[in-house]
Amino acid sequence: MNELQATVARAADQTGSHSTAPALLLQATAALGRLADLTNAATEGGRRPFRIPPDWQSGLSELAYLVYLLADQTAVDIDTAVRSIAYQVSAGAQREPALDQAAASRWFAGDS
Repeated sequence: MNELQATVARAADQTGSHSTAPALLLQATAALGRLADLTNAATEGGRRPFRIPPDWQSGLSELAYLVYLLADQTAVDIDTAVRSIAYQVSAGAQREPALDQAAASRWFAGDS
């Protein structure tokens, strides 16, 4: 567990804000929906170029906090897991384009 994940877990312990994994997934989905609403408003329903709205940082931070809480609740070392995905994506970018498409399809479908 990295320092940020430990900080988030400690804050949740201090405030008693731990939830079950399904509840955290629902909260994260709601936070993502709020970011989508911000994006929709900032682009006037997709009619304007995206410019980062004033509430973007707080919305994105809330989503990240919930992801870290979910990782803590499910015993995932999120730092190691994200580094592993970044390595896989980076390694995939160095392959031939046809192989990249196959890897991207598996990644987005949730396959390993």
